[in-house]
Amino acid sequence: MVREAAVEALGNWNGTIVVVEPNTGHILSIVNQKLALSSGFTPCSTFKPVVALAALNEGLITPDTRLRVWRRARMNLTEALAKSNNTFFAYLGRQLGFERVALYARLFGLGEKAGVGIPGEYPGVFPTEPPKEGGVGLLSSYGTDIQITPLQLAAIISAVANGGTLYYLQYPRTQEEITRFGPKERRRLEILTEHIPKIKEGLAAAVLYGTAQSAYDSEEQILGKTGTCSEDGARLGWFASYSSDSTPKYAVVVLLRGGKQMYGPHAAEIAGQVYRGLRLREQQASQTSDLGSALGDDSP
Repeated sequence: MVREAAVEALGNWNGTIVVVEPNTGHILSIVNQKLALSSGFTPCSTFKPVVALAALNEGLITPDTRLRVWRRARMNLTEALAKSNNTFFAYLGRQLGFERVALYARLFGLGEKAGVGIPGEYPGVFPTEPPKEGGVGLLSSYGTDIQITPLQLAAIISAVANGGTLYYLQYPRTQEEITRFGPKERRRLEILTEHIPKIKEGLAAAVLYGTAQSAYDSEEQILGKTGTCSEDGARLGWFASYSSDSTPKYAVVVLLRGGKQMYGPHAAEIAGQVYRGLRLREQQASQTSDLGSALGDDSP
């Protein structure tokens, strides 16, 4: 069911989709495994939530802090996440400094494999020094010099969704592996627990009125962060998301790579299609089950 919804949503676009249970680290589906596992990509603006949590925990800002982003224009954290404002996050990066940004990045597992027992998984890269051009400000706003896999991003957004537990991602394939599956905690991000709800407002706002409006669903709350940038002559479009903040059931990461149509809002649109496809299939399965039960009740 999950794979069908993801494959249908991605269609013929060059990209990958990873769907995870955020409360367990169970990978439900990976579409285009080679792209998802074998190499890393610039995270673009999907790195901004990590920077936001670092700044909140270090006491540099509160959710109400309004920073100047253009002449007389100011934004608070929710607005900056919703609109993916580069000036806001470049400032936070410079205030934090490279060492503190790196500390929080590694807390979320960047530069290490996100999964356990997943053949061919690439660990990604977190640099040992800031970019020579643009410095830590460019790293914090665009993710420059970072290499991240869709799996790593799925682990990060799952930790946000579940309130602060970073799980090892596992991909059980056989019925025996599925039966034996059990969550494996990597670490609890206890120092960030109180701050995670503060960035969720920005992730929700991104879908309501920001860069991820194309993921909006009137029947289901979706929260997420887009990312758009260029790498090695190709465009990257990211969307890291999860559904239903009160009881998150799915975390969906979409990465698109290629020409000018590969950008964050397009990735968000595809993720929205995944959620709608999943809901439709769940409803159909429930109706089939109800029908079966009714027929069974009427049997002699």
